Amino acid sequence: MLPEVLKHLQALVSHDTRNPPREIGTGGIFDYLRSQLPGFRIEVTDFGAGAVSMLAVRGNPRRLFNVHLDTVPSSEAWSADPHTLRVTEDRAIGLGACDIKGAAACLLAAAAVTDGDAAFLFSTDEEANDARCIAGFLATSHGFSEAIVAEPTQCEAVLAHRGISSVLLKFRGVAGHASGANAMQASALHQAVRWGGKALDYVEAQSHQRFGGLTGLRFNIGRVEGGIKANMIAPSAELRFGFRPLPSQSIDGLHELFGTLSDPGIIERYEETFRGPPLPGGDVADAENRRLEARDLADALNLPIGNAVDFWTEASLFSAGGLTAIVYGPGDIAQAHTADEWVALDQLERYARSVARIIGSQAQ
Repeated sequence: MLPEVLKHLQALVSHDTRNPPREIGTGGIFDYLRSQLPGFRIEVTDFGAGAVSMLAVRGNPRRLFNVHLDTVPSSEAWSADPHTLRVTEDRAIGLGACDIKGAAACLLAAAAVTDGDAAFLFSTDEEANDARCIAGFLATSHGFSEAIVAEPTQCEAVLAHRGISSVLLKFRGVAGHASGANAMQASALHQAVRWGGKALDYVEAQSHQRFGGLTGLRFNIGRVEGGIKANMIAPSAELRFGFRPLPSQSIDGLHELFGTLSDPGIIERYEETFRGPPLPGGDVADAENRRLEARDLADALNLPIGNAVDFWTEASLFSAGGLTAIVYGPGDIAQAHTADEWVALDQLERYARSVARIIGSQAQ
């Protein structure tokens, strides 16, 4: 199947779907997908701001394959045109080849050699931290009970991963001369630093927490800014941080904790700027049962099961929406978002054959 996969991948990589700038419409790459899926019922939905989805259905499947077509921006470090696929003895090189147009090419190749029930959902906003496509799909009466979400997992089924939340914190201070005795408490920057110390201490104390092979709470203070100069008390400060909880940890509970690490009145604004649930999604108390359901699905499809991962995927959105969801795709996450991004040819071949087998089993 590899020659057909590479033919499709060459075409998919040639379409510029970088995100940002999110300049993706209903033509272009979607015209190509339509042309390669005869016999499928096609529905294209534009959610605005470059978020376009295409649902392609043949027969009456209960299982959905999902793959995003948007890529990260290319960098000056690329050694050749990122939108021209290069194929060597063992790899295919191109923007999105690994993350995750390679999987999309495999779906097209598998559809052509099977006639069983199949459903593919292609989307273009995964790299935007603005999941309109999947949310819009889940809001419909779709009728699917299982989702296989393509991300680079080296052709192993991933059953669990961390959630993610990003936060903007603003601290209030009182401007004044730095020689004042009140500088220690009045400075918004001092309060931000104190908050950071308490947050880091809490996170370190969670190192014993475990779920499905994952350990502890991931946490990062990404930016702190504020103040004017060394001899002036900072009247305001801004801090941006993020955390990645285990499926067994409540995101809302962690927000409540992080929001109360300063004295009352010190935090002027606490705003969550992005949230992605963990996998499995849904009720934290039921996370282990949902993981076991995903394991049963992987076993039923004869897929090798890999370790839980620290990176986030949209499989968690399907899971939170009530579907049994796994992450399964060709390639290594270490190649994603890199210059001269590549995917191994044997991974493409393996994934394409497994999709064809799964589609065939649905038709029996």
